[in-house]
Amino acid sequence: MSKNRLHSVVQRFNLDPPEGGLLTEKNRGWWEEQEFSDLTGFEVEHDLEIVRTLGEQKEALDQKLAELSNTEPWASDMAFLMQIPGMGLILSMIVLSAIGDITRFSHPRHLAGYAGLGSGVHDSGKKHVSKPITKEGRKELRWAMVEAAWVAVRFDPHWKEQYQRLRARMHPNKAIVAVARRMLVSIWHILTKREPYRHFDEEIIAYKMLIWAQAIGEDGRQGLPRQQFAKYGLLRLGIG
Repeated sequence: MSKNRLHSVVQRFNLDPPEGGLLTEKNRGWWEEQEFSDLTGFEVEHDLEIVRTLGEQKEALDQKLAELSNTEPWASDMAFLMQIPGMGLILSMIVLSAIGDITRFSHPRHLAGYAGLGSGVHDSGKKHVSKPITKEGRKELRWAMVEAAWVAVRFDPHWKEQYQRLRARMHPNKAIVAVARRMLVSIWHILTKREPYRHFDEEIIAYKMLIWAQAIGEDGRQGLPRQQFAKYGLLRLGIG
């Protein structure tokens, strides 16, 4: 909301925004140079402080989450989960935290139902009609899978093909939910069988391991260089 208000100030007074981002710390001086009324100046200063404070808190939370991702009970599953397109550090931790122990789910459809991504069914004895997803269960898990699905259909050939085939016979929103459900089924198989994701390029997996290592930081890696940390992750996947 604060960001939106600051952008609206720029539009309202027809200001030329500075290069490099309107709300970056280096452009804080640009705001101070503008001639606003006392009330508008107070509102701008207040919103800038909110953006700065919440930004610092978000960075601290992201760093803590990254460090936790390399500790148990998450670390042993993170390498497997981050193979999947769209599954970065934040979404992977959300999914793992919501799922808990994967052995709780004896079948992938149980996991899909737990996420609220299972299809409801109307069965009267004469008619058997598929209904929309139940939307019951873990809301954050369902949200994370849909977010990951949107990334996957943009950048991964396998999921892009799946999405386009589904979209030919249903609304785009329903198609992306179907992709999210299929991705969750893949997660069940990968975490249960401890196997690499078969549709992903090995170089991309290696790159994601390096990104993960960078996010964790040197302390979180316990002194391991980024390349060495990524190598261990690949070895866990049997990629080498």
